[in-house]
Amino acid sequence: MANDTTSLGMKKEKKFKGKKFRVAIIGCGGISQAHLRAYQDIPEVEIVAGCDIKQECLDRMNKEWGVPVKSLYKDWKEMIKKEKLDAVDICTPNGVHCAPAIDACNAGLHVMVEKPMAMNVAECKKMVAAAKKNKVKLAVGFQQRYHDNAEFLIRAREAGKFGEIKFVKVQALRRRGIPNWGVFGQKELQGGGPMIDIGVHMIELAHFIMGQPKPVAISGNVWTYLGNKKAETVCPWPDWDYKTYTVEDLAIGQVRFENGAIMQIESSFAAHIEKDVHNVTFMGTKGGGSFRPAAIYTDQDGTMVNIAPGFLPNPDANWTVLFKNKLQNWINAATKGTPLLADAEEGMVIQKILNGLYDAAEAGKEIEIK
Repeated sequence: MANDTTSLGMKKEKKFKGKKFRVAIIGCGGISQAHLRAYQDIPEVEIVAGCDIKQECLDRMNKEWGVPVKSLYKDWKEMIKKEKLDAVDICTPNGVHCAPAIDACNAGLHVMVEKPMAMNVAECKKMVAAAKKNKVKLAVGFQQRYHDNAEFLIRAREAGKFGEIKFVKVQALRRRGIPNWGVFGQKELQGGGPMIDIGVHMIELAHFIMGQPKPVAISGNVWTYLGNKKAETVCPWPDWDYKTYTVEDLAIGQVRFENGAIMQIESSFAAHIEKDVHNVTFMGTKGGGSFRPAAIYTDQDGTMVNIAPGFLPNPDANWTVLFKNKLQNWINAATKGTPLLADAEEGMVIQKILNGLYDAAEAGKEIEIK
């Protein structure tokens, strides 16, 4: 797997001389802080502006990140028009991904948008078209593919260690992890619950490990049984807003691909399980594997063997490293023309799977993915 970061995630001090790549943040709340910390390790980038509808978020951009008050806005259109920018990084709720991305692309700016790419496939198509028309780089924030464990598995797949991958199991399960902040429980703003929030990471990672085959059909169901009720059990994130909770607690699905492979999806905010699980496991004709812990299961010299890496630089998935790697890949693609790994086309494929599962649940049967 091509990797344009430093030594598989190992931090290396470096200085930058030359014109800075000027980035503005749209959506200066929670997840933007992870982006901003990562940008500290990308010296060629300068955060020059920010946009948010909440004044406290703008105040934080000024006080903690040094963005001048005059470069803080509540309207991204005004910011794009007035500021001299090279790119925008969109960290808003899912329902506010599409519009600013299109406006930025039409202004000739490169765009990083947090996952999932949008609310639906129709929005994704508009975003892809805008990026192509204006010849800018539109990336989607899928950081798990930059994890050392993922790179270990991708290198093995490219070396033919797994043969043809036939089955993949995706798990993004919380025993009791309903967010008690933000708008994660509001379908009209998020598009869905755990599957579209945390499941998306493992789904995209699994699709990447598989070699990105084309999905053709999907079936599944979603259920809500705890999130829409007042919390009555001691848990890590109590007192969520059950009155506005309109998303699922649990989503289960099965995706069929053009090459005959199957992906099984399990994702929950609340499920009666032993413990939280965030993993991808898979089976191929020559070998199988696991993302967490990183392992390969195969036959060698007439013996069934388990292979684990002896060393990986970032095995504990430090978020700053993962975010730095994904942002660096986008910056390099925009400034140097190097390959963009998590591009808008892949974002749209994942969106088809996400929306397909919800549509299949509503239809009560398997549906075609077009």
